[in-house]
Amino acid sequence: MKTLGHLINGNIDHSEGRTQDIFNPSTGEVGGQVRLASKSTVEEAIAAAEAAFPAWRNTPPIKRARVMFRFKQLLEEHADEIARLIGQEHGKICHDALGELQRGIENVEYACGAPELLKGEHSRNTGPGIDSWSEFQPLGVVAGITPFNFPAMVPLWMYPMAIACGNTFILKPSERDPTSTLFIAELLMEAGLPPGVMNVVNGDKEAVDTLLDDPRIQAVSFVGSTPIAEYIYGRAAANGKRCQALGGAKNHAIVMPDADMEYVANSLNGAAFGSSGERCMALSVAVAVGDDAADKLIAQMKQQMEGLKVGAYSNKDNDFGPLITGAHRDKVVGYIDSAEQQGAKVVVDGRNPQVAGGENGFFVGGTLIDGVTSDMTCYQEEIFGPVLLVMRAESMDAAMKLINDHEYGNGTCIYTRDGEAARYFSDHIQVGMVGINVPLPVPVAYHSFGGWKRSLFGDLSAYGPDAVRFYTRRKTITQRWPSAGLREGAQFAFPA
Repeated sequence: MKTLGHLINGNIDHSEGRTQDIFNPSTGEVGGQVRLASKSTVEEAIAAAEAAFPAWRNTPPIKRARVMFRFKQLLEEHADEIARLIGQEHGKICHDALGELQRGIENVEYACGAPELLKGEHSRNTGPGIDSWSEFQPLGVVAGITPFNFPAMVPLWMYPMAIACGNTFILKPSERDPTSTLFIAELLMEAGLPPGVMNVVNGDKEAVDTLLDDPRIQAVSFVGSTPIAEYIYGRAAANGKRCQALGGAKNHAIVMPDADMEYVANSLNGAAFGSSGERCMALSVAVAVGDDAADKLIAQMKQQMEGLKVGAYSNKDNDFGPLITGAHRDKVVGYIDSAEQQGAKVVVDGRNPQVAGGENGFFVGGTLIDGVTSDMTCYQEEIFGPVLLVMRAESMDAAMKLINDHEYGNGTCIYTRDGEAARYFSDHIQVGMVGINVPLPVPVAYHSFGGWKRSLFGDLSAYGPDAVRFYTRRKTITQRWPSAGLREGAQFAFPA
């Protein structure tokens, strides 16, 4: 049985210590183990990153970008292997894993533009013979803490840009599915990155707290649940670190009466059940405006859900796979049970699906629940599973109020043919990422990703232009060379 170590200073470290099982969620079997880094192991990685920083900081941006170009090529060459590793430990179907990887590669492509992104700003003659310019300088050693649901994509949101900006990086991936993450980091070393610039430490809370407390870490980026995001942000801020912490979500879709219900049902099938609903941008609530629209939506969804295929990652004909652990499967089933007990109607029941060869896997089938109200547990909490809730609203304003009143503000969508309604929705909805007939409005790599309210803690969003600002600090230089023989008296008024 394999035992996964850490990547420190360019080498795989197999330091003895605590280990944790890695499961294949499609079968429920243990597929390997991962070593959990102690405080001293994390400090060793930080020391390696600190030692590598001065030389990497002074490496010209064009040379940093060339490493990213080679890294992109290696990711594409090894895409099938990466998808297989994701599937084995996460359960994500191969086509979904390849899609995740491609969205990560887009962020590597954006980082390849470092020479342009970092060239700064210059103003000549801001005063007599005075020039002024701004530079974007790296912070130093920075860290990322990433979740299980996107073991390839979310780390690629962070370290390519951080490294292209001249920082050195410590990554603490999820201990539930770390193999693909470590494999990708090794590809970055193969692309020519110097030892110590990129380090991976596998671990749990002990590793996280070490990163949050160590004064050598200048900034921390996190993606995960809201309670952990609040903890990460609070502890990092208390230690004087720059931090962005992306938390949970409860993403709503408003379905207007004029919407194309066949398109809406197809769209919601993928957005709600893709990746088993284990996406922070999954659409988990459909708010139909009017009972007629709700009834049509339910009928169309019920018909299309009959063809959903849940099963192992290796079968590309499957639509989605298992949940990450048995405990999480039981939690999702508990939300379905509670909805039924509190008066909602389970229209399509995904509890106890029959999966050939996956009798011990962590599967929940696509589930559709009608008659959900805002006081139900299934609505108030993030389910993070293949469950779509249907709610009914008397008007568009009532549907929007439901969304605006929710504690989360990550993503949302409206289905309509009415341009005026779409414009009003996008202007007044209090959510960070908005789709108009687009169910998963995840920004492309040259925009930035981030929600509002309790979905994001910190001033800057993830990747894109905000990443350049997050991983650098501005330095502004004002310069004057007095001409020979020019002497001026002291000036006591503030210069203008």
